[in-house]
Order: sequence, then C-alpha cells, then structure tokens
Amino acid sequence: MGRILIVDDTMFMRTLLKNILFSGGHDIVGEAADGAEALAKYQELKPDLVTMDVVMPKVNGIEALKAIKAADPAAKVIMCTAVGQEQMVKLAVKSGARGYIVKPFQAPKVLEEVKNVLSA
Repeated sequence: MGRILIVDDTMFMRTLLKNILFSGGHDIVGEAADGAEALAKYQELKPDLVTMDVVMPKVNGIEALKAIKAADPAAKVIMCTAVGQEQMVKLAVKSGARGYIVKPFQAPKVLEEVKNVLSA
C-alpha cells in the first residue's frame, strides 16, 4: 500500500479522499490546501503518490504538478477533476500526471486508479 499526499483546497474533499484511501489500506502522510503547499509537503514527506485537485487558489494543480515533476521526474501524481474538464485532464497528462479520478469520487474507481499508478 502507498504513502499518499492529498492535495485539495476543500477540507470536505480531502476528508472524503482520506476515508476512501484509508479504507483501501493506504497511509495518508499529509494534506495540502493549494499547489504551493503541495510542493513543500512533497519535498518534505516524499510520498509514493499525490492526489492533486486541478482547480485551487494561489497555485493550481497543473502548475503544482509541473513543479513536483521538475523536482522529481519519477513523482506519481493522480489528478482529481470534475466532470466536464477533459481539456484540463489532457493538459495534466501532457504535464506528467500518471492518471486521474473524477469527482464525485466513487471509492472502487479511486482505489483502482491508485493501485494502477502505484504498481506502474
């Protein structure tokens, strides 16, 4: 199971993801509320995987993804996006995201995507 950093600007979404991932046996090593905090926490905690919201204040998920991948090209990041944000998903994948999950989250799909990315 993986050591995971959850990045989302809303506490509700972080808690929801934390509960899903915890139920799948994963260890939540940290949380961040924006992209700038995500980069700092990534460098401090060295997680196996990051779940990253796309739309956040200050530094958005795409910019944070690019910064994390610049610091660690092997970083595994899964983007969290709302239905209808296909262009953002394509941009995220071009920027180095290993996968994505769609809100509203469905536990089986979240756990399957995390498993696939961690095993890749």
